[in-house]
Amino acid sequence: MSAESDPTLIPPGGSPGGTELDDATALRLLREGRLEVAGRLVEATNMTLYCSIELGDLVAACVYKPVRGERPLWDFPDGTLAAREVAAYEVSAATGWRIVPPTVYRDGPFGVGMVQLWIDSDAQVDLMTLMRDRRSRALRRLAVFDAIINNADRKGGHLIPLPDGHYYGVDHGVCFSTEDKLRTVLWQWQGKPLPREAVQVLVRIEKEMERGELGRKLRELLSLAEVEATWERVRRLLDTGIHPFPPRDWPAYPWPPI
Repeated sequence: MSAESDPTLIPPGGSPGGTELDDATALRLLREGRLEVAGRLVEATNMTLYCSIELGDLVAACVYKPVRGERPLWDFPDGTLAAREVAAYEVSAATGWRIVPPTVYRDGPFGVGMVQLWIDSDAQVDLMTLMRDRRSRALRRLAVFDAIINNADRKGGHLIPLPDGHYYGVDHGVCFSTEDKLRTVLWQWQGKPLPREAVQVLVRIEKEMERGELGRKLRELLSLAEVEATWERVRRLLDTGIHPFPPRDWPAYPWPPI
């Protein structure tokens, strides 16, 4: 999948390059628009459909992953991956870092599932070089985000670089386990002190999970045990003040890494 920092609206019968689409408008389009399947991303493990979505004069591209197309996994409950993708978006929105493209849970041509705005990546960026970058503030934010949501599959191909240096992250179906499953290509900051900005965001996330909208939304999408485990991970990051180390009893890197 690929993407662009501020998605473009395409008038019906027109050409790309029009008005920028803000997140609030994107969410309304994804929730209320008419989905039309254009093709399938055959390299994806689960059914992943490339679609157009239209609402009035607004048209955009999106990804649709129906629950019925999810492959059963031994370590995640059946039929929960789409909700986990939406939960990852809610955490991303709460951080203010805009890591996950706008994502909703809704009905579609093949039943309920997650629908996410399609983003076009900067094709000039070499992912192998990107994965080793230690200086990128945006990439470090993404590493903190993955520690919060316990991302079990952060491949290089799940990073969407943009020309302005921002990075989106996609494919968050295997996140939020109650067990420590962090598996990522972004270990270059392990044991390093968290940036002050990250600490401030974690403090806000902890409060939002305890008595704010984020806690309420996550309880609608995840089990209570998974929400509690997420809250505990946030507290652990604040207590240690450092980027986590790889787990001892779980593979540290996804395979393949791209």
